Amino acid sequence: MTKPAAAVTPNTWDFLRDPMIAPTGFREYDARWKYPDQINLPGMTALGLGIGTQMRRRGVEPVIAVGNDYRDYSLAIKQALVLGLMQAGVQVKDIGPCITPMAYFSSFHLGVPGVAMVTASHNPNGWTGVKMGFAMPLTHGPDEMAELRDIVLNGTGEAAPGGGYETVQGVWDAYMDDLVGDFKMTRKLKVVCATGNGTAGAYAPALFERLGVEVVPSHNELDYTFPHYNPNPEAMEMLHDMAATVKDSGADFALGFDGDGDRCGVVDDEGEEIFADKVGVILARDLARLHPGATFVADVKSTGLFASDPELRKHGVKADYWKTGHSHMKRRVHELGALAGFEKSGHYFLADPIGRGYDDGMRVAVEICKLMERNPEMKMSDLRKALPRTWSTPTMSPYAADTEKYDILDRLVAKLVARAESGEPLAGRAIKEVVTVNGARVILDNGSWGLVRASSNTPNLVVVCESSESEAEMRAIFADLDAVIRTEPGVGDYDQTI
Repeated sequence: MTKPAAAVTPNTWDFLRDPMIAPTGFREYDARWKYPDQINLPGMTALGLGIGTQMRRRGVEPVIAVGNDYRDYSLAIKQALVLGLMQAGVQVKDIGPCITPMAYFSSFHLGVPGVAMVTASHNPNGWTGVKMGFAMPLTHGPDEMAELRDIVLNGTGEAAPGGGYETVQGVWDAYMDDLVGDFKMTRKLKVVCATGNGTAGAYAPALFERLGVEVVPSHNELDYTFPHYNPNPEAMEMLHDMAATVKDSGADFALGFDGDGDRCGVVDDEGEEIFADKVGVILARDLARLHPGATFVADVKSTGLFASDPELRKHGVKADYWKTGHSHMKRRVHELGALAGFEKSGHYFLADPIGRGYDDGMRVAVEICKLMERNPEMKMSDLRKALPRTWSTPTMSPYAADTEKYDILDRLVAKLVARAESGEPLAGRAIKEVVTVNGARVILDNGSWGLVRASSNTPNLVVVCESSESEAEMRAIFADLDAVIRTEPGVGDYDQTI
């Protein structure tokens, strides 16, 4: 295998012939690059050879299901990846265009150990990447990604005989059966289905129709130019659009899905955007009644209500706060035997007996409809208002270069820990503790908190704040936390702010 170069000049023979892979594309739990600036098609073939080599070295049966999202370059990238997998002696089962959770499901449905999904997830156009795993529902975490990176960048991928390729039909129908079974709503629901012209537009409306839900379409036509907004239900632009559609249509609520369909966002009947961690608490409350004593995992960006909510505590629920990232969360849910995991980004991991343990926006949609069926007298706004009141920011992401962000974060964590140890307050309150499992979550003496961590997917830091007392305190927490962040000259502008 040729050792890939970190950069190759575009519009040259070398660019068409030689693999180019920017090392920063190997993230903590998947791979993401700008295409063709940071990876070319020969680079994707080298990645496929590396994945196949990794399978063989780990003793995994060399059979893998592959799929791709709906972007104009995803098919070419998948074909380049498949070529490398076949060179490594891997039998490839191509399930075609799909959402990421459908690719995960195909591992169970087809009985194959490996999955490789070509997707840039919610990243804007110009990005591509691969989400992969060899033991569903688990996907590659930091150890597996570091091993894969070393195989690929050192040029130690090994060709082997036995590679093959086949297209596989029928996975969508089987996936739909797995999601819905014979369940049918008896309560009449009218739901805005928002997909931002992304891949989920090919699947989510049909799911709602099978559930017996009236669909209000919102940008469900597939269009890989994303003419209205980037499909990301954590972004206020998409949530505001969903809210406007709810108000115009008189819908019961809106559900929005990201570019590859593994996340779900919610807007209620009053047009209120419910951040995904709060939706997680609503779901957890309902599930806790059915499964008392359950364990729920929440990521460090999420509300403190998973631990403090009286309703959850009444049912003996155990809360575990863990590292942000779909692979980290899947693994933690699996290790603890948790019933579910919830991320503020809208990744939910519903495990046995509800789901299969991987993140699936369609599964979340089904379970929200079932929750509404079990609570026929409640509107979504009633469920939101029943939660203890907190004030939280959206997820805010200031720029920090991929090559610098982890060093910047290390210095910020040290500064915040030192602040706590010296007894200096934040937002006028004493700091109770600084949780450093994933960045720094600075918890105040009243349970309010502010978080800074590094994004694993993009060149950014991530900042979230929540107050248990007031919007003013939330803003004060952000102001003081941002003042510390601004001591680092490598940190740039925010994508959105309060």
